[in-house]
Amino acid sequence: MNDTAGLVRSWRRQRGISQRRLAELAGTGQAAISRIESGRDLPTLALLDRIASALVCQLTVTFTSRSGQSLPSS
Repeated sequence: MNDTAGLVRSWRRQRGISQRRLAELAGTGQAAISRIESGRDLPTLALLDRIASALVCQLTVTFTSRSGQSLPSS
């Protein structure tokens, strides 16, 4: 499982909504949510943004180097 999968599942459960309801709110199918939560599929940033909105949370993207260090800001 990847971080995205765990976060989506955790936030959805904290909100007390089903995969089907999250899918409706995010404009996708329940099967897509299931694949994301199981780590079998990585959502596009656009879909992840809709999922975040449906879960009433904010999507923040951070780029890091492959070594895990944050890149310097300009």
